[in-house]
Amino acid sequence: MGACTVAKIVHETCLVIWEELVNEFMPVPTKEHWEKVSVDYNDKWGFPNCIGSIDGKHCQIKCPKNSGSSHFNYLKYFSLVLQGVADADKKFIIIDVGARGKQSDGGTFASSKLCNLISNNNLNVPPEKHLPGTNIKVPYVLIGDEAYPLKPYLMRPFPSRVLNPAREYFNERLSSARLCKCIECTFGILRAKWRLLGKDIEVSPKKAVVIIKCKCLLHNIIREKDGNSDVDYCNVMIDQRNNWENEGMDHPARGANSLQRAKEIRNVYVDYFLNNP
Repeated sequence: MGACTVAKIVHETCLVIWEELVNEFMPVPTKEHWEKVSVDYNDKWGFPNCIGSIDGKHCQIKCPKNSGSSHFNYLKYFSLVLQGVADADKKFIIIDVGARGKQSDGGTFASSKLCNLISNNNLNVPPEKHLPGTNIKVPYVLIGDEAYPLKPYLMRPFPSRVLNPAREYFNERLSSARLCKCIECTFGILRAKWRLLGKDIEVSPKKAVVIIKCKCLLHNIIREKDGNSDVDYCNVMIDQRNNWENEGMDHPARGANSLQRAKEIRNVYVDYFLNNP
């Protein structure tokens, strides 16, 4: 078969896999699904009321026609951004694929469908819940790195310039759940198993999006069937950590009240972790 025929077959196969299996292996989360994710994060990584860790990964593509520098990232190659939310078992809950490589994690998130849905409470996230063993209620939250804005539903580390021992311990707990254990490990497994994601995807951006989404779905299927048999792949992603992190002050959330509420929630976690090491 010629190259064009093979490319057509690959594209159509990826489309069919996505359309036929997404509702089974990456369904729209329900209230019950979020609650289960939260229980798993607390049981496995000691971070209560957490409904997922979020991060972005650059997927290399060939230079799109007439795109200028919009897909050219800080790593000096052309890319699309895969933004994912992972559960405590290193499976994707939600993915957002297709942002241009020039954008940062925070910028990608701000313009994403995920941000719009969760900001407007359209993702079936349960109402706030007591932290274990306390009478203090906090919202369910995502956890991300310094590239993400601090919001009532998204916790990020304290910047290094304002650290004290209590805040540093909070950062350690957040990093443990996010970096090596969940989202970055998820990306590491994904890239190691699907080597295509470690080199240029030589199709149009539109077709590359389909391929990337299909690989994420296949990742979930394999995790479901094989469990932890692939944890040795986790370290692959560590040497590709992004440099989008902003060590300045917390990114302002939309509205002073929102940022103040987010800071209050993070401080509640600081106190909780000190009392529950």
